[in-house]
Parts: sequence; C-alpha cells; structure tokens
Amino acid sequence: MEKTDAQKIRLGLFIIIGSIFFLTAIYFVGNKQNMFGNTSILKAVFENVSGLQVGNNVRYAGIDIGTVKSIEMINDTTINVVMSIDDKMLTHIKKDAIATIGSDGLVGNMIVNIIPGKGNAQPVIAGDVIQSYSRASTDEMLKTLDVTNKNAALLTADLLKITNEINQGKGTVGVLLKDSLMSKDLKETIYNLKETTHGTAESVANLNKMILSLNQEDNVIGLLKNKDVAVKMKNIITNLEKSSAEIDKVVTNLNATVVNIKDGKGALNYLSNDENLVKKIDSTMTNLNDASTKLNENLEALKHNFLFRGYFRKQAKEKAKEEK
Repeated sequence: MEKTDAQKIRLGLFIIIGSIFFLTAIYFVGNKQNMFGNTSILKAVFENVSGLQVGNNVRYAGIDIGTVKSIEMINDTTINVVMSIDDKMLTHIKKDAIATIGSDGLVGNMIVNIIPGKGNAQPVIAGDVIQSYSRASTDEMLKTLDVTNKNAALLTADLLKITNEINQGKGTVGVLLKDSLMSKDLKETIYNLKETTHGTAESVANLNKMILSLNQEDNVIGLLKNKDVAVKMKNIITNLEKSSAEIDKVVTNLNATVVNIKDGKGALNYLSNDENLVKKIDSTMTNLNDASTKLNENLEALKHNFLFRGYFRKQAKEKAKEEK
C-alpha cells in the first residue's frame, strides 16, 4: 500500500525532531564531559579512590570544572588519577591546592574535589601533579564506629553499675548522698573552711599592709633604712659604749672609796666618825656666821661715817657706770 503525502510528511518531521533531540542530548552530555571545549590535564596521586570512576566530575570550590579522564593503578598504595580540566579554570587553581575524593551528595557518584590553597602560590600549568588527601573510607568509618559502639556499651554498663551502687548507699559518694548526718557534717566543715579562708585572707591583707608600712620613714624600721639616720645611730651607740666604759671606771673608784670608808680609812671616815671634831666644826661655823654678821654691821656703820661716806659714794657711782 503506497503511503500518502501526509504520512511521508509526518515521518520526515518525526525523523527531524528525533535527530534534533539526539544532537541536543549529545551536545549537553559532551558539554558536561568537556568534549567540545579546550581542556588540559592535571594529575593527583591517591592511596584509595573509594569507588571513583572515569567520567566522574571534578569540582573546584563547588564548581564543576572537568571530569576524570583516567585512573591508573601504580601499586597497592599508589593510584594515579588523570583529570581533564577546562583551560579557563587553570588560572584560578594554585599549586598549593589539595585534591580529595568525596561523594556527590549522600548517595551520589564519587567526585574529585579540589580545595583552594591558603597561600599565594603560582597558578598550575598543564600536566602538574597537585597535592592530594585521602579521606577515611566508608568501611574504615564503619569499623571505627563499631569499636566506638562497643566501648560506649561497656561504659554504659559500668556507669549503670556505679549508679546502682550510689542509689544503694554504697561507696563514698553513696554514703554522702544517703547519710544525712555526714552530709550535715560535711556542710559544716565546708562552712568552717570558708570562714577560715576568709580570716586567713584578712590576716594576709593586714600582714601585707604591715610589710608595706615598714618601708616608710615614719616608723622605726623605715627610719633605720635612712643612711643618715643609720650613721647617727651608729655614732650614738659608739658614744654610749664609751660612756658606759667611763661609768664603769667611776663606779669602780666609787666602790673603792666606799670600801675605804667602811674600813676606817680617809678623811671622810674621820669626819663622819669623830663626834668631837664634828662639834668643833659646828661651833666654828656658828662663830663664823656671828663674825660675818658683826662685820656687816661695822661696814654699814662706816658707810654713814662722814670720814668714809665719800669713798662709798664713789664706789656706788662706779658700779652704776659699769652696769650701764
């Protein structure tokens, strides 16, 4: 059966539209894989690629800049990853950048993340090998988590045992929590310790004030720190030592004199022990007093005598001139 023109037109439109969709898909896939742009090669060496595959994306600071071109196994601990990077991004990647392997989301494909460096290094060039950092794999993290869970279980069991013993009043902590008398004693002890600490702090403060006051010159110790005062004090002490020696000599001589008096030696003993001599001295003193009185009377009489009056007046005038 021959096809009509309308059917031929529909078939042609279907082929054209399908071709457009196919070319568009090829373009988007190729653009994503950097198949139509200018690219350069960068390399990184890892110990474990954690399931990375050829064609996975390469990101720099969260931006897709290329794809993984090849993965080569060098040895059991060295894997060489070759990346195809857009030429326009090479100027932004520095030589101190670090390549790591991560996942695109929680369950996405593995990708290579290039982390910018913190220094002022030069930009990379085609063929450079950048630094790499291998993160712990999922299996290693699960193993570590399993060990952590076991340790947590043991710790929880021990903690539960300790808690039960405390609730039962066993051990020091249990006794403190259950025994009200001990709790009261402990409270009083802490209060007394607090009061003692407060008193000690006040004592230390007062002691510090006393020590500071010793450096001032308005007290004895501070005054002694003055050089001039120290010299004067030294001279005074020296003079006191000399005076003490002289006093010792005087006391020695005085003791000898007293001993002589007690032994009946010397004029003083004679004067003090002879009663007749004392009476004679007393009588002599009385006579001297009487004679002195009569002599004063005679002199007074001579002053009024007309023969000696001129002489005494002359004496009085000369005495007055001397006093002026």
